[in-house]
Amino acid sequence: MSLPSQSLLTALQRRLGYQFADTDLLRRALTHRSAQRDHNERLEFLGDALIGMTAAAAFFQRFPDADEGALSRLRAAVVSGQSLARIAQSLELSNCLILGESERKSGGRHRQSILADCLEALAGAVFLDASVAEAQQVVAGWLQESIEAASPSDVVDAKTRLQEWLQGRGKPLPEYSVIEVKGVDHEQSFRVQCRLVHLQLRTEAVGSSRRGAEKLAAADMLEKLADSVDD
Repeated sequence: MSLPSQSLLTALQRRLGYQFADTDLLRRALTHRSAQRDHNERLEFLGDALIGMTAAAAFFQRFPDADEGALSRLRAAVVSGQSLARIAQSLELSNCLILGESERKSGGRHRQSILADCLEALAGAVFLDASVAEAQQVVAGWLQESIEAASPSDVVDAKTRLQEWLQGRGKPLPEYSVIEVKGVDHEQSFRVQCRLVHLQLRTEAVGSSRRGAEKLAAADMLEKLADSVDD
């Protein structure tokens, strides 16, 4: 197990937009449970709540006409593990993670779930180190790009839109199947097929997760259906 240098921690705090008064909190937030020391899981609990509240407040103010369902989907999209991992990558958290030897050797430094959990833990650490208002402001900065990119019209994913399209016409639901899985555990790719048996239509797509690939295949199917309607 190796600890991040002071220069790495200083640079990280600049990227986070927050200077810790208690640097022990910062180190704990960066410590994965595999390191077998004072790790970050309790901080994740606090950070998860803070991130969710910050995203909810931002969307509540930004979309005054959106109903509860739309707001919930917007929040879920921004606070998803995949979204938080992307933010963690942009903040270059991987270089500062404190991991046990086995996790480090297995590529844990770049594992999306570990990065997302670390970001939540950092939010929890800021919450304890600062006032609630300041912590929300810091977290809002991390989420800003994701929040600005989100729209109520985008958060209903392709699988849901395809299902609604078929149900609205009294048609059977699509069938999804995994055709191929490639890569090691933390860098897998999934090839998925979407079939509409009654229309003898099928699409295929590849994604970094099964669900992601299913959404892409559903989006392609929606395009096929749109083309067939236009014809």
